[in-house]
Amino acid sequence: MKAEIFLPDDYRPVEDEPFMNERQIEYFRRKLMKWKEELVSDSKDTIETLQETTRNIPDVADRASEETDRALELRTQDRQRKLVAKIEAALRRIDEGEFGYCEVTGDPISLKRLDARPIATMTLEAQEQHERKERVHR
Repeated sequence: MKAEIFLPDDYRPVEDEPFMNERQIEYFRRKLMKWKEELVSDSKDTIETLQETTRNIPDVADRASEETDRALELRTQDRQRKLVAKIEAALRRIDEGEFGYCEVTGDPISLKRLDARPIATMTLEAQEQHERKERVHR
């Protein structure tokens, strides 16, 4: 097992240090792990709430409202599940040494973009081009 990397609580990656050095990698690993833990915890809470609130409601309007709420919760749950999968993929890219580089161009993804969206797999330019192509093909 590798040694723990010291990271001050106020550390933020900056452009003037080597790209994807040990500290940046550790920063993003911790950020992704924390995000994943929060999502998994929220997901467990939601499942428990849905299980506890399953009840027979005689009023049709109330039952419809309850079903709408449950459907919304389940959609949110599905979005979170997909997000956890993307976080796990980003953690794999960290382990494989591919994190922070565009999967299309191979260029470094800006630290600002990665800090805002650590699951990003493309530079902003490549992402915009991808979205333009997607719109054309719809």
